[in-house]
Amino acid sequence: MKKINAFLQGALVPVLVLIVWEAASHAGLFSPVVMPAPSAVAAKWWAYLMPLQAQEPGQTTLQWLFSGELIHDAYSSLYRVVVGFLIGAGLALPIGLLMGATPRIYTLLNPLVQILRPIPPIAYIPLAILWFGLGNPPSFFLIAIGAFFPVLMNTIAGVRQVDGIYIRAARNLGVNQWTMFTRVMLPAATPYILAGVRIGIGTAFIVVIVSEMIAVNDGLGFRILEAREFMWSDKIIAGMITIGFLGLAIDTGVSRLNNYLLRWHRGLEH
Repeated sequence: MKKINAFLQGALVPVLVLIVWEAASHAGLFSPVVMPAPSAVAAKWWAYLMPLQAQEPGQTTLQWLFSGELIHDAYSSLYRVVVGFLIGAGLALPIGLLMGATPRIYTLLNPLVQILRPIPPIAYIPLAILWFGLGNPPSFFLIAIGAFFPVLMNTIAGVRQVDGIYIRAARNLGVNQWTMFTRVMLPAATPYILAGVRIGIGTAFIVVIVSEMIAVNDGLGFRILEAREFMWSDKIIAGMITIGFLGLAIDTGVSRLNNYLLRWHRGLEH
């Protein structure tokens, strides 16, 4: 019951915005080319979702439904997000663990990290195209950069901020350095690492939309740019709403995964 009430309360403001938006559009306050009504956006979203061609002989209904342009674009964007994030996080995690656990490595690498970290992934677009050409590789590169630094910085912070009580207790028990790292420092840093993973995935989803506007010929970002060239405002907004729902679904899934993996940590807090 509490979840239902929370959902209804959260849906109240979006519903009011849609009602006001629809009423203003029907009153002629906005040009339908510049700001189409929500009903027009919903109609375009449905047309964007449904397949462009009739069901072919031998093609199952499920295959036909999943051949729609929106499904294809969403799949392409999610594929790039997953691959780029795995590359970025896969590099950031071991580097962050080493920098956090070893002061010498931290001193050696931290200046370079602090120089590169403020550079937005968008600034790498010319180099990405120059190095990797067009297609998925430059998108993977840009997404990996976007995911790399949130995971890296949170991993470093998590390892460096492990409570000294745990370390002293482990040393008193005579554990070796490897056991100290795997059984004490890494579990204690896990909440920070998972927080960085959540931020990194969100950043990766933002970067993929930008990368698709310059390097590929499918995906939600590409479709929004295509719609802008033809002044299809309803399709632009439909694509933006799809991005919002996909981002919400990804963030919700990651949040629930974090809560599951950190259930021991939640128990300690309570």
